[in-house]
Amino acid sequence: MATPEVRQTPVYGSTELGRVLDAMAAHLAALLQGAGPVTLVGVRRRGAPLADELLARLRQAGVAGEVERLDLLIKRYADDLSLLHPETRLTESQEHAGLDLTGRTVVVIDDVLYQGHSLNKAVQYLLAKGAGRILTAVLVDRVCATLPIHADVAGLKLQVAPGQIVECHVPPFEPIFQIVLVQPIPL
Repeated sequence: MATPEVRQTPVYGSTELGRVLDAMAAHLAALLQGAGPVTLVGVRRRGAPLADELLARLRQAGVAGEVERLDLLIKRYADDLSLLHPETRLTESQEHAGLDLTGRTVVVIDDVLYQGHSLNKAVQYLLAKGAGRILTAVLVDRVCATLPIHADVAGLKLQVAPGQIVECHVPPFEPIFQIVLVQPIPL
């Protein structure tokens, strides 16, 4: 079976996305005011460097208090949205086995909110670890979640056709920070 040809259209570049991250950090800072201890959780792969970027911006904004960072490995789809696993898989690292988030505000950060499976799995896991309050932040919300999951902070909302893919190119995984719309070319 031949792979269909696609058109890749950059829709946001590094400069615009820098401003988007600034706005996301400002929104998060407001939500975290007086929250006490905070944990930023990046969903690997691309959610992890986005969490690092947001943490740096939060610190620049003077968000005081204790802020931890950790990452979760959650997988369901490949980058092309082909199903890898029938159910969403979260792989717990040994360092998280004794994780206690009691009384902490946790912010789960991912690149794209598509159907909501990854964020749902993260929220379930973090609740089991005692998280007191959970917020979600995504760079792009496709506004088509099939689960009762929403982004508390969404950098961008992009409604695209079901057959199209929103790719977030995030360093260090790609050389240029950008969002690309991938569309199949009709035969």
